[in-house]
Amino acid sequence: MSKNLDLKEGKIRSTLVKLALPIMGTSFIHMAYNLTDIMWLGRLSTGAVAAAGTAGFFLWFGSSLVMITQVGVGVNVAQYIGRNDSESAKKYITNGFQLDIFIALLYSLFLFSFRHNIIGFFNLQDSNVIQMAIEYLTIISIGIIFHFLNPIFSAALNSTGNSITPFKINTIGLVANIILDPLLIFGVGPLPQLGIKGAALATIMSQFVVTILFVILGKAFNNIYSHVSLLSKPDMQIVKSIMKLGFPPFLQTGLHAVINMILTKIIAQFGPVAVAVQSIGSQIESISWMTSEGFSSSISAFVGQNYGAKKLERIKEVYKQGIQILGSIGIFTSLLLIFAAKFLFAIFVPNDPIAINEGVIYLRILGLSQFFMCVEIGTIGAFNGLGKTLQPTVNGVVLNVLRIPFALILSSTVLGLSGVWWSISISSILKGIILFIWFRFVLAKLKV
Repeated sequence: MSKNLDLKEGKIRSTLVKLALPIMGTSFIHMAYNLTDIMWLGRLSTGAVAAAGTAGFFLWFGSSLVMITQVGVGVNVAQYIGRNDSESAKKYITNGFQLDIFIALLYSLFLFSFRHNIIGFFNLQDSNVIQMAIEYLTIISIGIIFHFLNPIFSAALNSTGNSITPFKINTIGLVANIILDPLLIFGVGPLPQLGIKGAALATIMSQFVVTILFVILGKAFNNIYSHVSLLSKPDMQIVKSIMKLGFPPFLQTGLHAVINMILTKIIAQFGPVAVAVQSIGSQIESISWMTSEGFSSSISAFVGQNYGAKKLERIKEVYKQGIQILGSIGIFTSLLLIFAAKFLFAIFVPNDPIAINEGVIYLRILGLSQFFMCVEIGTIGAFNGLGKTLQPTVNGVVLNVLRIPFALILSSTVLGLSGVWWSISISSILKGIILFIWFRFVLAKLKV
């Protein structure tokens, strides 16, 4: 088991990077699950990619539900560790797991029961794509509880300054997924060819492996969550505290997922290739936001512990240095998406020139907003560390909702499908600018 980093003393930049890199790596691993599926499904058919992308929105919405406990537990654990009160931190972890499992079971039941209606919402034109999307969602719904549990294990450890252990465990899960994907999708030896069902099974089985490893290592090393007893009586005051902090981030991320579902419905009017372009393009674009999420979690843990320790000047310096790093990442990603668009997209659909051409347009338009998106995500982490989760939610919800009328208006002009991509890029730029100014205002008035 790796040592916890001291976030309240010493150099900021090097410690910030040390904490962020494994979290960032863990985020990339989660992204790589989807990328691995898409890379293999892209060799099956463009329709399979569209089906997985459509059903994948409900994994995304599941991730937003996880944020209720992930943020609520992570912020409270960081602040109590900052106050040297590990017993209170452990109580939040126990109640966080109980709440997380309850939400996961309800969501699993909902997805399984209404899977046909859910996929029907998108009005997909191809009956084969519809059937594949339903098959994918059916399997994901049965095993989605592991998708809920693993981020809570990671959040608890990250908040104590230990981000190496979650990274190592999630890496093992990714390796399992990389091995299982081609075996189950295409079939090898006695294994039958399962197609898109194989991709869903590979994802669930890999996440199950990660959950088991977290449990085993927790018991072996007596770490921060090893005491958890799921059968103990929940403390409703703690549950309310977790939900108070976690609900705004869930609202923002959940609405973001819903808005993207509506955008997909608009995009579906342009055919399955357009849906596949959105699915693949968003995965490529996630190079920047997954990297930013890693630093955002690091900034949140840093700010949370120092806020608990009443170190205002260190909070200001953490934010300054964090945004400098994230701004550099945003600029690099912009250049990558704009100038290497064709190369990046061709990796996923090498035999579909129409999808590649549309994908190049997507990446170049979204490339313009990467700097601002990185700044926004880093600032969300700083707000979360202070326990102020409402401000980024208001900013994100308002501007994400505006994507829908923007997309409808712009896509009805000569821009066509590109109008949808412009609606996303413009709103990302505005979100980054507004939230940065808002946090500077809050920071100037902050008292600890």
